[in-house]
Amino acid sequence: QVQLVESGGGLVHSGGSLRLSCAASGSISSFGFMAWYRQAPREVVAAFTAAGTTVYADSVKGRFTISRDNAQNTMYLQMESLKTEDTGVYSCYAGRFPNDPLGSWGQGTQVTVSS
Repeated sequence: QVQLVESGGGLVHSGGSLRLSCAASGSISSFGFMAWYRQAPREVVAAFTAAGTTVYADSVKGRFTISRDNAQNTMYLQMESLKTEDTGVYSCYAGRFPNDPLGSWGQGTQVTVSS
């Protein structure tokens, strides 16, 4: 099973930016679904779907951008114009589909946006 490790979280003022990274221990090119979740409650923030499209939560559209570098086995989340309500633990996920029992989760990285 591929191991995922997030990095890039931290404390930022409202309006600031952060870039999260999700580094995989193996190839990510075959995963049908890769996503960034915000925990508690868990919700999808941004995702690559099996159809080859990207989807975003309404709350982050126009501010967050998901990307991936298959050669580096890394997925990213560029977060702009951050708001206090973006605060949370962000985790990356990779699997054949959402809730894949064989899917992999990272440990999470804390993002805190102060006013």
